Amino acid sequence: MGSIRVRRDTGLLFMDFRYQGQRCREQTALADTPANRKRLGKVVSSIEEAISQGDFDYRQFFPSSKMAVKFEQTFPTAFQAVKASEQRAVKPITPQFKDFAETWYAEKSIEWRASHQKTVRDDLDKRLIPHFGEMAVGDITKADLLSFRADLAKAPARNRKTPLSNPRINKIMNPLRQILCEAADRFDFRTPFQNIKQLRVKRTDVEPFALDEVKQIIESVRKDFRHYFTVRFFTGMRTGEVHGLKWKYVDFKQRVILVRETVVDGEETYTKTDASQREIQMSQLVFDALKEQEKSTRKLSEFVFCNREGQPLDYKNVNNRVWKPLLRLLGLRIRRPYQCRHTAATLWLAAGENPEWIARQLGHTTTEMLFRVYSRYVPNLTRRDGSAFERLLTSTIGQGERQVALETAKEE
Repeated sequence: MGSIRVRRDTGLLFMDFRYQGQRCREQTALADTPANRKRLGKVVSSIEEAISQGDFDYRQFFPSSKMAVKFEQTFPTAFQAVKASEQRAVKPITPQFKDFAETWYAEKSIEWRASHQKTVRDDLDKRLIPHFGEMAVGDITKADLLSFRADLAKAPARNRKTPLSNPRINKIMNPLRQILCEAADRFDFRTPFQNIKQLRVKRTDVEPFALDEVKQIIESVRKDFRHYFTVRFFTGMRTGEVHGLKWKYVDFKQRVILVRETVVDGEETYTKTDASQREIQMSQLVFDALKEQEKSTRKLSEFVFCNREGQPLDYKNVNNRVWKPLLRLLGLRIRRPYQCRHTAATLWLAAGENPEWIARQLGHTTTEMLFRVYSRYVPNLTRRDGSAFERLLTSTIGQGERQVALETAKEE
């Protein structure tokens, strides 16, 4: 008589039964719960019934089991001669989504920043588990996924009346995709995400400030933030990089800023990518601004820019209390502080700096993104505006036409 047992080392259930005089133990990824024992009990009953009737096919119940290979070699049956299309398909036993999602999160979250952990955790708790939690991961279909995504498109965004955007929907669907693909790999079933593409995301253009606007902002901002925005506008540093900048990474002798850490949601962490670990050369404006800032915060904190308690600046606080009010006061269109980085890039390009040098300053491994994102602001830099071709035509064909015109005028 078959039985359901639990492994002491993992706490997961397995089936224990005898077939062809041999003891068979097949593992599962199911936790030891009454519901899971009941499910496996039905499977064991089906196995016992098939064995008693003499038509039990081990591979149909356990496609990936090593025991299936052993029995096929030792006890060949008539079922092995039947075509695969005529065999009875049996779905693999898979855990409930809520259980496997927790396993996946525990295994993957150590790779992420705390801010990303929080985002994924919120999406699991508020959207994915409430919708798919009671379903076995192997039972979730493509139709289920498309229906869920369609529902997301109708759901309101946080603190807004407008529906969720395509980028936000994609971010919610991404962990769902990863969970089901991992489950499909572990439990040997076809992922329902096959041929489901991400929603199209509208390309957004950068919105840098003009140099006169930068000058206006720096001259008008609160005095205690003047050096902060000078550094942001003329180094191209990301928000987290500026907030995570420590005095030990400011080398006045070599006139470079070492980007080594960032601060995101109050947490000190590694930079966005390995390429983001870089050295930024200080312009004279940045050098002078940091020298002045040193008088204010060097003894107060290890951070270059900090609050009165010596802690890193909070992005939301700076954005809502300093940045946005200043832009409104100056009559400038509201945009994210991240546009300071885009401004630095476009000013460097407009000044004719080497694109490879600019890419290194920004933390890009190649110039591809530089030309793709910023080149329209400086068309003459790469002569992609048609001016070189225009000069060629003017110097050859154009001169010929001009000569003909002059000769015609003389004849007249």
